[in-house]
Formats: sequence, structure tokens, C-alpha cells
Amino acid sequence: MNKSFTLAAAASVLLSVSALGEADITKLPPSASQKGVTFDKDIKPLFEKACFKCHGPETEKPKGKFRADTLAAVLKGGENSPNVVAGDIKKSTLLHQVALIIDEDEWMPPKDNKAKIAPLTKEQIGLVRAWIEQGAK
Repeated sequence: MNKSFTLAAAASVLLSVSALGEADITKLPPSASQKGVTFDKDIKPLFEKACFKCHGPETEKPKGKFRADTLAAVLKGGENSPNVVAGDIKKSTLLHQVALIIDEDEWMPPKDNKAKIAPLTKEQIGLVRAWIEQGAK
């Protein structure tokens, strides 16, 4: 195994994780009680309203190279990928961003976004959390 490649890969992962700062997951709203949460049925409609302006199918160059319009794209992630880790809310930076529990510079949607898109509600964040905890399907 090439040691320089391994070290470079490890440094890349550390930089991408530290770029979003450390999230205090104790500040997350509780998980929604809904069972069988899926991307297509439950999460995509939320993302259409809150994320597609910058991360949707009509966006020529999605912000952070992140697309939010398909399950495959969300699981692939963007510049700080993976943004969603099925079953792991601690490693799912997308959840931290929409819950506004990390550095303000990384909030989604951004605090002063030009489109005036409001942040997700606690109930919506709880649904995203449940989706991730249930395997992000």
C-alpha cells in the first residue's frame, strides 16, 4: 500500500470533517416517531422547498458540489462528503447543518440567504433525523 496516498487520504478526511466544525448533537430535536421514513416520500418534499434553489436539479453548479434532489446524490455527498451516513447522526453533517448546531457559516439554508428561505422547523429536523436513524432509505 502506498503510504503517501494513505496519509493524503487520511488528511483529506480529517480536513473535510473539521471544515464543518464539531456539532453538539445533544442540541438536536428529538427524532420523529414516524416509522418507515423514506427519502422520496418524506425528505425530498422538505428539500424541494428548502434546498433545491442551491442544490436542486435546475442548479447548474450546486453549492458545495452537493445535490439534494435524489437519494443517490444525497448519499454521495458534496465537497464535505459524505454528508449523510445512514444510521449515524453524529457523522451526518447535513443534519447538523439543517439543525443549525454547527458554526453559523455552515448553516443550511444560510442565515442571510438571498432567496429568504426559512430554516427547517424542529419537526422537520426530527423527520430528517428519523430518516437517517432508520437507514437513510
